[in-house]
Amino acid sequence: MLLWNNWHFYITPFLIVAYAISILLVVLVVILENRSPLKTIAWSLVLLLLPGLGIIFYVFFGQNLRKEKIIARKGLKNHESILSLANAQITKLSEGNLLFNKSAKRKRNIVQLLLNNSSSIFTVGNKVKILINGESTFDSIIEAIQLAKCFIHLEYYIFEDDEIGRRIKNLLIEKSLSGVEVRVIVDDVGSWELKTNFFKELRLAGIEIESFLKVRFPWFTSKVNYRNHRKIVVVDGLIGFMGGINIADRYLNGSEEYGIWRDTHLKVEGDAVKMLQTIFLIDWYFVKQIELADLKYFPSKEPFGDTSMQITASGPDSDWPAIMMGIFEAIASAENYVYIATPYFMPSESVLMAIKSASMGGVDVRILIPFKSDAFITLLSSRSYIKELLEAGVKVYQYERGFLHSKTLVVDDLIASIGSANMDFRSFEQNYEVTSFIYDEMIAQQLRQIFMDDLRYSSQIILEVWSQRSVWQKSKESFARLFSPLL
Repeated sequence: MLLWNNWHFYITPFLIVAYAISILLVVLVVILENRSPLKTIAWSLVLLLLPGLGIIFYVFFGQNLRKEKIIARKGLKNHESILSLANAQITKLSEGNLLFNKSAKRKRNIVQLLLNNSSSIFTVGNKVKILINGESTFDSIIEAIQLAKCFIHLEYYIFEDDEIGRRIKNLLIEKSLSGVEVRVIVDDVGSWELKTNFFKELRLAGIEIESFLKVRFPWFTSKVNYRNHRKIVVVDGLIGFMGGINIADRYLNGSEEYGIWRDTHLKVEGDAVKMLQTIFLIDWYFVKQIELADLKYFPSKEPFGDTSMQITASGPDSDWPAIMMGIFEAIASAENYVYIATPYFMPSESVLMAIKSASMGGVDVRILIPFKSDAFITLLSSRSYIKELLEAGVKVYQYERGFLHSKTLVVDDLIASIGSANMDFRSFEQNYEVTSFIYDEMIAQQLRQIFMDDLRYSSQIILEVWSQRSVWQKSKESFARLFSPLL
């Protein structure tokens, strides 16, 4: 009893102080930041229900750094040239001198939106190839690296030191020793398992490799919450890769727990590669404080194909949540169908409303999510949205062949989107992401067919059956949803 009284003597004042600080944070910081009401309520609950621990969570994960511009792009030659070109294209668009293919004309509003919110240059003369698994993706990337003559730029959220990681690492070393410039950016949290020797081996071979937003003390704090989720490869300024596949064996071999990892990647040739290059070089300036603006990184070339597209980046350094806005507009402008594949479905209120409104307006809306997930709380939160989607007429499917990690959107056989962004708050507001918007009937039809093929390994959720789940299961999902803006 004496021991308990002593503990009680020390704990009670601590809780009082912690609760007082939590209330001050809610009133003076969280509310005054004027974020979305959902995020404000979520953080208020964390701070008030978990005094002390909630404060720690907020310091590490809750601060809003968008206004602080973690990556200052103003004054960078690469950024200024893209901004100037975007303004010129906006003028051309108003004069009717920019869009010439059917898909781009039909989705003119999306083109203009992405030019305005992220200076996402509209490019023509591209050749794109959809890659639907790790084997085809890594084969294509390795082939491109082997043919590199001038430079290789890689940027990944996850780069693991496993079989495929070592194969690519050794190839990069070989190319560097032959005189090719090699630069690599890895996210400090996503690739946290990489050992010092991994970096040392690459650097001894002349490769420049840097970690993005290091979280080591004393700079840990909120930076841990803003991660570089991009997957970018640029070879000689001629070939680019982007999408959802990281460098890790599980994208080839799957895992015992989840089975195969079903993902989608994109190979790009043409002027769109310049946008990927610009995104990489801006990120390179952030990690290295060196701007690379030499024209050799933006070589002139003849058209590779006839596909029109925009490559859009967003993150805490963006003035607008550009990718979310593009997805919202694509869904809101749909006339026939919207097919979405995503591993994590925790959309913003605006995107959720666009999805339900499209369905209730007669558009065939289908959403494919995984049956099994690598993030349990996220899966619970995703499932909390299913009933209201079904009630709005949306068809929801669960992929059962393995883990669905693909992030794709296709609308009306007119526009296809493939990238690194999930359909969730983190991708829309906190992570550094990159996504393509492709205006091409054939590519859209191809992605639609890939989506329909995935449905063969999926089960459709029926409202009557879904509503019969236990109260306990529904409660877990609803509770997880409360924290969806924070996941």
